[in-house]
Amino acid sequence: MNSLQLLSSKKELIFSFLLFSFIFTFNIFYEYNKYLDLVEEELYSGTFQIVNIYDKDDYFVLKVKNDDFSFFTSVDKRSTFQKLENINLAIVTTRIDFHSFLKGFYAKTIYYDVLPKTKSFKKDIQNNINSTHDDIKVKELFNALFLAIPISKEYREIYTNFGISHLIAISGFHLAILAGIVYWLLFFPYAYIHQRYFPFRNRRFDILVITVFVLLFYLVLTDVVPSLLRSFIMFILGIYFLRRNIKVLSFQTLFITLLLIIALFPKYLFSISLWFSIIGVFYIFLYLQYFKNLPKLLNFFLFNFWIFLVFNPIVHFFFYDTSYEQLLSPFITLFFTIFYPLELLLHFVGFGNLFDEYILWFLDYKMNTFEVLTPLGFFIIYVVTSLGSIFYKRAFVLLNILLIVFNIYLYS
Repeated sequence: MNSLQLLSSKKELIFSFLLFSFIFTFNIFYEYNKYLDLVEEELYSGTFQIVNIYDKDDYFVLKVKNDDFSFFTSVDKRSTFQKLENINLAIVTTRIDFHSFLKGFYAKTIYYDVLPKTKSFKKDIQNNINSTHDDIKVKELFNALFLAIPISKEYREIYTNFGISHLIAISGFHLAILAGIVYWLLFFPYAYIHQRYFPFRNRRFDILVITVFVLLFYLVLTDVVPSLLRSFIMFILGIYFLRRNIKVLSFQTLFITLLLIIALFPKYLFSISLWFSIIGVFYIFLYLQYFKNLPKLLNFFLFNFWIFLVFNPIVHFFFYDTSYEQLLSPFITLFFTIFYPLELLLHFVGFGNLFDEYILWFLDYKMNTFEVLTPLGFFIIYVVTSLGSIFYKRAFVLLNILLIVFNIYLYS
């Protein structure tokens, strides 16, 4: 039986558009009211959590957040700072406009006070990770992989230069691994309870529902990372669609996911991690549309190489750093499918530092980098061709020609 499309008529399309527009408008006004509260006085003071720390010569740049907004500010080096610590700040609000409020603004600090350390579940996990490892680079790696704590700028370049930043940013792959682990941990204990007390229920669906709640807790724990939010919403939609015989892996599903996220969280319109996550899934769906009938073994290797090559023109429009070692990215991605779940298990049983020596060897590898950017004209043609590939095979052929030309230009 063929799967149905979620939206199959003009009436449904119009209704969906109006619904998303209403939700978006409501949340824009909600954000605007928070903005008005911020700029009501020239000075605003409050308690914030430190998200990231950028070490400059004479000062620190801090990225901080509270429940309503996040921003950047500068403080002197009288104190030491740690991620997830709380800090009292008094900032000047006179130059903050609403666009900057949504996007993430910079504000001058006139007073700050680091608060005493407080306990939290996330902080306890971070402390456990930090106590497991000795080197700061390894600590930051696993804080990012397990808790979505941003990596410092000086270490983030390592992953950019290797072309594996997508592996460090928690998204669909990480969520799928976690969902699989939770599902199978619950499967056999719940099977006994199910058989004994309510055999009339759908056991697999019940376990999926419990898994969803565990993943929701994890999403909140990571402060609703945009790329993870996209994965979580698509996971929820996937469960719902499968039960309704609606096509799951479709561009329509992806587009609806994007509209829903922007409607609920207007500030994520400016999140490059969300857009990269959406684009990544877009190219995965495009690959499946045209290459799904290839032999499984060929698909296993071709998939990662094609995704890497097709994404390069997009990445290099925003980030220029290039190295020949980036050509190893597809191989590292294949290795990561083993590395990530293995490290999850090792950290859980207390042997998280088992491979630190080899991780450090990898992170300390020195490479030569150069800058290559995607020309604006080529970028526009590439995006239009990518979108056209949804409907036309000729456009997909042209897309592959363009990606080959660009990657030769990039690494030659």
